[in-house]
Amino acid sequence: MKGNYTKENRSVYRLTVHIVLVTKYRRQVISDQILIRQSRRCANRLKQICSDTCVKWDCNLVEFNGESDHIHLLVDLNPKVAPVKLIANIKTVTSRLIRQEFSDYLKQFYGDKKVFWTGSYFVASCGVVTIEQLKSYVQNQDSPSGNSPPANPPGITGDPLPV
Repeated sequence: MKGNYTKENRSVYRLTVHIVLVTKYRRQVISDQILIRQSRRCANRLKQICSDTCVKWDCNLVEFNGESDHIHLLVDLNPKVAPVKLIANIKTVTSRLIRQEFSDYLKQFYGDKKVFWTGSYFVASCGVVTIEQLKSYVQNQDSPSGNSPPANPPGITGDPLPV
């Protein structure tokens, strides 16, 4: 099978999404200490919280990075998981744990408000081919009238369903 696909009883998939979470009021609160704090369990506290949450949802955190006012996550999703539910849970869990561990530091930005992230987020699917390549592939499928498309449209190689 080509690619890094996950195979289950009745499905083969690879659903990767890029997620961006932004701090409330876009305040620059994600310090190096929050982002890369040494704790008993890991070298990157925020990344570890996100990774642990993904595992609980049967997903995989592929890549993580952040700046002072936002973080980027690249996540392999399980098709049984709605992205909005995973994102909501990541935001809830990270907010609660970071506010517990860095309460004194965060008070200078948010006072006693129990906030960390904005209510919004960014999510985009990621793939190995462009939308135009997929459109061409779909448009060139065999039709019931028997018209045959080219064997492999540009950019698409191998069996589209690697079972």
